[in-house]
Amino acid sequence: MSQTRPMTSERTETSILHPETPEDVRDIVAAAVSAEEPLAIEGTGSKRGLGRPVQAARTLSLSAMSGITLYEPEELVLSAKAGTPIAEIEALVDAHGQRLEFEPIDYGPLHGLDPRRGTLGGVIACNLAGPRRLKQGAARDHILGVKAVSGRGEIFKSGGRVVKNVTGYDLSKGLTGSYGTLAVMTDITIKVLPKTETETTLVLRGLTDEEAAGAMAAAMGSSAEVSAAAHLPMYVAGRVAARALGDEPATLIRLEGFGPSVAARSDHLGRALERVAKLERLEGEASRAVWADVRDARPFADGTQKPVWRLSTTPTRGHEIVMSLRMEAAIDAFYDWQGGLVWLKMEAGEPEADLVRAALRRFGGGHATLVRASESVRAGADVFQPQEPALAGLSKRLKAQFDPKGVLDPGKMG
Repeated sequence: MSQTRPMTSERTETSILHPETPEDVRDIVAAAVSAEEPLAIEGTGSKRGLGRPVQAARTLSLSAMSGITLYEPEELVLSAKAGTPIAEIEALVDAHGQRLEFEPIDYGPLHGLDPRRGTLGGVIACNLAGPRRLKQGAARDHILGVKAVSGRGEIFKSGGRVVKNVTGYDLSKGLTGSYGTLAVMTDITIKVLPKTETETTLVLRGLTDEEAAGAMAAAMGSSAEVSAAAHLPMYVAGRVAARALGDEPATLIRLEGFGPSVAARSDHLGRALERVAKLERLEGEASRAVWADVRDARPFADGTQKPVWRLSTTPTRGHEIVMSLRMEAAIDAFYDWQGGLVWLKMEAGEPEADLVRAALRRFGGGHATLVRASESVRAGADVFQPQEPALAGLSKRLKAQFDPKGVLDPGKMG
């Protein structure tokens, strides 16, 4: 185990422990259980601004547990230690003509940090997926197995290297989205897929939010096999891909696949959509640059701590929620997942949680997660969507099974 090193956290000076093996992690957690002292869990700290602040004297950092341990391109399987940078994994699979199909989000820039600092463990722990989630599912849909240490200080494994060997309850998927509060993942196996030969984005200009919702629904319901659909309102469009789109509203429809197939589908869908609004096209790298910025919420990466929300709701109701909120608060917004993912920035600096969640309930329900705010704001707010009593009881029982002493990231999820 590497030596403890001091660092300054968001609050006070703390100590960071850098285990190098699963056994090191087990020993650290076991000692914390024995002493009943909480631990903050992180990789490189790029997602420290997610969730409620954790009050812990020590941090267990997985940054020293880095490296790809297995990659079989022919089998579409990759295993890596939890602290392995996502950028390293993406570079390797890209060199073999493959990619991470769930398009993991990079939250670093939104929190004022350098991009591409995130780790595999952080992405899986937070279940982060980008625009392609509409077609290919969330991060949890691409995990095959994990090795982890529970809050009891016990090493366990779940899943394996192939999709077929998952039977019964899939524990590895259960850990995905737990934000490190159930167990510390040390090794993770995921599936990868071939990257597409061609990418084209159809851009409709000048639509209102309501008109864009209709256009995206029509595109998703067509035979064009759309892989992503987003809408950037006025001025938001000018904050992506070095102003490649200008300030005029832009509704984005992405098509991927073999060249001739993309060309045929693009032409067919384009002829239908150009009746709705002026149509432009982005190809290859230009398209990828725009979608990377949509994925990472770059329009709101402004160097401030103004609260930013992620709202998951019915795709056809997202614009209604935004319109309702605009009547009561100064907000900025844009849409991904065909409008089912609404990014909100509260311009006045207050999270207005009650207002946001009330609007969500009025228009079909969903989930509202506060993904950026100052530490003091996050400490006093329901960062995650409050659970119904039955689900909250289940979550409490699950936490008690995995981490009975509450030593792993206590309070992070409320």
